[in-house]
Amino acid sequence: MTWTLPEPMLAAPVPDPALPAGWAAEVKWDGWRAAVSVKAGHIVLRSRRGTNLLPAFPEMRAGCAQLPDATALDGELVVWEAGRLAFERLQGRSLARGTGAARLAGEWPAHFVAFDLLRLEGTDTTRWAYRRRRAALEELFQERGLTAPWALCPSTTDEDTVREWLTWTAVGVERIVYKRLDSASEPSVRGWRKYKNAMNCS
Repeated sequence: MTWTLPEPMLAAPVPDPALPAGWAAEVKWDGWRAAVSVKAGHIVLRSRRGTNLLPAFPEMRAGCAQLPDATALDGELVVWEAGRLAFERLQGRSLARGTGAARLAGEWPAHFVAFDLLRLEGTDTTRWAYRRRRAALEELFQERGLTAPWALCPSTTDEDTVREWLTWTAVGVERIVYKRLDSASEPSVRGWRKYKNAMNCS
């Protein structure tokens, strides 16, 4: 049976940043939701809406050489500028192709901030509990020594850490995502929660 990237799991907004018992929190980066899959040299880099992002971000092709075969990650594609997330730079790269895309990859390189493990060396991990997927994702980063363009999204079950993250507005962090520790990754289901920092609400 052929494995394909599932539709992304989604988050519903909540008015309170409190971290519920039995949940973990992650930083929500100001970028594009994306999923990446590697299988026998074939690479898929797909946006939340299903757009093929690989032509616009060729540096990701080289980065995929660091991943084990038959592995897939869920995460956020971001660009940094002067220590701050630069969403406009990310948008500026979306239509570039060929030599133009290669030039922009050198000027404004993208990073893939991974927050979930969808497949690992041929094993579909989406039915695993979040805590198990997270542990396997951390182990993947450690064992493979993943470097740019890969980055690991921070995760915590500590309320004080969440409060600290809410002060990171200077670098472009405005949201926190909450995930139940015993939850599977369910395509298109709004089983996660997200909080937007009130300091940044218009």
